[in-house]
Amino acid sequence: MIRLVVMGVSGSGKTSVGRMIASRLALPFLEGDSLHPPANVAKMASGIPLTDADRWPWLDRVGAALAEADSGLVASCSALKKTYRERLRQAAGGPLAFLFLDGSEAVLREHMRKRTGHFMPLSMLDSQLATLETPVGEPLVLRHDVAEPIETIVEVSVEWLKTLDR
Repeated sequence: MIRLVVMGVSGSGKTSVGRMIASRLALPFLEGDSLHPPANVAKMASGIPLTDADRWPWLDRVGAALAEADSGLVASCSALKKTYRERLRQAAGGPLAFLFLDGSEAVLREHMRKRTGHFMPLSMLDSQLATLETPVGEPLVLRHDVAEPIETIVEVSVEWLKTLDR
């Protein structure tokens, strides 16, 4: 069973990549941002970074969804700190893979400028980059550069996930 968290800062393409991977693997997709309480969304939309206290209940909701996914799930979730990823791993109650969408600040800013209808303002990217603790070296983590074409990211990720689901 595949349970994957597509992680990274705002503008890394978590939703787009996650939806495509879920579609390729015939798995449900969960937009992690949809589980934020309205107060968190309002804070972020106003350019105010979330605190750990703001994030814990949200991470618990995402983790619960992963735990309940008997047939697998692809979820988007920033999971910026190691403690956040550990909380998700614990909540999932079993193996949990992470696809880390990484990129240069310039590429991420360009991605954020191009998207429409998202609550996260471009000004929040700096605080997200400052918070990010790279997951490289943690178990079941694949890093991919978001400067690559999305089709390449999805193809490599799907092949990697298939090796884990044996």
